[in-house]
Amino acid sequence: MADFSDLLAANGYLVLDGAMGTQLFAAGLSAGDPPEKWNVDHPERIQAIHRGYVVAGSDVVLTNSFGGNRHRLKLHSLESETYELNVAAVAAARSVADQASRPIVVAGSMGPTGELIEPLGELTEEAAAEAFAEQAAGLTDGGADVLWLETMSALPEVEAGVRGARSASDLPIVATLSFDTAGRTMMGVTGEEAGSRLAELGVVGIGANCGNNLADTEAAVAAIRSTCGNVPVISKANAGIPVWKGDKLEYDGTPEVLSAHAHRLRKAGISAIGACCGSTPDHITHIRGVLDGDLPVPNIAPPISAATVSPGARESRGGRRRRRT
Repeated sequence: MADFSDLLAANGYLVLDGAMGTQLFAAGLSAGDPPEKWNVDHPERIQAIHRGYVVAGSDVVLTNSFGGNRHRLKLHSLESETYELNVAAVAAARSVADQASRPIVVAGSMGPTGELIEPLGELTEEAAAEAFAEQAAGLTDGGADVLWLETMSALPEVEAGVRGARSASDLPIVATLSFDTAGRTMMGVTGEEAGSRLAELGVVGIGANCGNNLADTEAAVAAIRSTCGNVPVISKANAGIPVWKGDKLEYDGTPEVLSAHAHRLRKAGISAIGACCGSTPDHITHIRGVLDGDLPVPNIAPPISAATVSPGARESRGGRRRRRT
């Protein structure tokens, strides 16, 4: 077992892992299949993904439980297995972490419900909190070190996640949102608003993950840092922008591009840095090497933030993705 805050204090900064979904598809998961079912059907494949990131240099691995709440699992008629699937998700990560030669934090990933909360939708905040509590119970009993709310877009859902998690667990909580529209989340939350409100909730880390591009993520975490006080700020950006090459979706952010991005983040005071959709252990190897000073900083110019271009240019880049890969 490893404590997130203690390890951060000891190391000065932490390297997070990369994408889970990207690696699952590479390992044979079919589009539309529930990733969480692999925790019980193919735990060795999940372990191999975690092991790849630990070998690459990750200090923190996120469990394969992003869609592990009852509302997401109901899409696959798996809502009755919510607790068991989350326990199994932690078991896969825990087995790898416990075999590592250095402390590894196992973070229990908790993604959005996929539902709109009242008054925009039919889901009440109380029902959302109950769903997060159920998931948090499984992650906690499985042996997670920290609960990790991620890819959120609405503050009421984050608040429900924190409240639900605390009703079922004493574990510390990290919360990250996805910023992808002119410096705001899909539901209009700014980085400044997120930093201020989440700091009030007493989480141990606040940040941005997924999102539209590297520049927007860099702007978002800077905005969060301006209002969150002394709470550590976290970044887990996508590996650039997805582009179709034939019938294959690829990301244009090379390991060198992401490691240069990580270097800028660290200089800006960001405490924990990893990657999200499209990233691989190779990206994490480069991030670790550059941050530790074992690899040179790539001479790659910072990207232009989409938040600074015209609305027309912004729209020409295609629609918003809604599923983390």
